[in-house]
Amino acid sequence: MMYRLYGAITVLIFFAVIVVNDLAGGDWGRLAGGFDNLVVFFNQSMWPPNWIIFDPVTYPVCNSRFEFMCSIGYSSMYETLQIAFASTIFGFMGAILLSPLAARNLRSNWIGVPVRILLSAIRSLPALIWAIIFVIVVGFGPFSGVLAMTLYTIGYLGKLQYETFEGMNSGPLEAGRAMGLSNFSITNNIVIPENSNHILSQLIFMFEYNVRHSTVIGIVGAGGVGFFINNYMKLMYYDRVFALLIMIFVVVIIIDFVSYIARSFVNEQGDVRRPSWLSVLMRMREKKASSKQAD
Repeated sequence: MMYRLYGAITVLIFFAVIVVNDLAGGDWGRLAGGFDNLVVFFNQSMWPPNWIIFDPVTYPVCNSRFEFMCSIGYSSMYETLQIAFASTIFGFMGAILLSPLAARNLRSNWIGVPVRILLSAIRSLPALIWAIIFVIVVGFGPFSGVLAMTLYTIGYLGKLQYETFEGMNSGPLEAGRAMGLSNFSITNNIVIPENSNHILSQLIFMFEYNVRHSTVIGIVGAGGVGFFINNYMKLMYYDRVFALLIMIFVVVIIIDFVSYIARSFVNEQGDVRRPSWLSVLMRMREKKASSKQAD
């Protein structure tokens, strides 16, 4: 079985190489000096990172007690988190209303198929394209970013949720229908509580995704860190761009750590500690001793 798996992976890699060769026009020499160029660019333009982004600015006027909060780094990251948080909450509300309608084990096909098509249509356009559309409609600023990320969150999170609902155990659903519960009661009292851990994990993952992606939509004028990354790249301030990227990386790591803690509250095994090697060896010795006594 494993040999077949390795063989299939080898074949896929072979075809992937053929596709890449076709896209590169057969000129693999373009990659020859790529790493050297990257090293030169990194050493001359990006390193060391310029932490001037955390120095307080005089314009616009900032009345904060802490000078750190008046810096470009803090204000842009705070705006990015605001965009990501608002779009995640609004997108979650839209997704949790639509996803039960798309699940095949909860609704009939004449309801589920149109809702699936709607979610696919929303998800088919990247958040960057939605941001361009809303920048044209409502103008530059974080509001257009919130609208763009909200729509994409509905499409993306809605798909994750209805697939989770379809994969749940059918026993509770059959019990609820046997009791004469309505579809709304089954969804609200059975489906969502049964999948609360998955829903929370998906919600936190989507927030982390929106934080990272909000930096991209800011490039088209939707606010946040991406706005300053775009401006610094145009001015070739790559050391400041690198500092902003480090800041984004640290924030994403913190969000991931917070999500680990948050998921433990709804995880039934959250209080179970990960076994150490010593405990595993002790259990193995106990099993051997018990087996000898049984003999």
